Amino acid sequence: MTRIAIGVAVAAIGAYAADNSLGTWKLNMEKSKFSPSAPVKSLSTTREASDGGVKVTTTGERADGAAIESSYTAKYDGSEAEVTGAPFDTISIKQVNANTFTFSERKKDGKFSVRGRSVVAKDGRTMTNTLRGTNADGKAYSATMVFEK
Repeated sequence: MTRIAIGVAVAAIGAYAADNSLGTWKLNMEKSKFSPSAPVKSLSTTREASDGGVKVTTTGERADGAAIESSYTAKYDGSEAEVTGAPFDTISIKQVNANTFTFSERKKDGKFSVRGRSVVAKDGRTMTNTLRGTNADGKAYSATMVFEK
């Protein structure tokens, strides 16, 4: 009986792993790198816990001066979730551990397709997103985006 209880407790902890990405993050443009160029001037993202995943709201300004207001709620099981207000229609996220997540963003027309990894630093003050793929113009794109709390 004790072994069953311990097994259930361990499974419950695994199912509800910590998420150190939660909170409000601001993109540090000086520490970030984009290729071919930065598609944004500023970005702020709020990540809130959601049933088995995360609710994300992002605001900012695109390089052309247009406002950014996007949001989604996604599970950490790798299933696609709908995104509003972004250059992509869907996102899927998998949690590797409390500090690391992999993600895939894509537009249904096939032009925008990006895969990446988010890593929260051990001190919890910096989150680095590295991504690579194809931008909305169908051209190769990569970025290292450094966010700070």
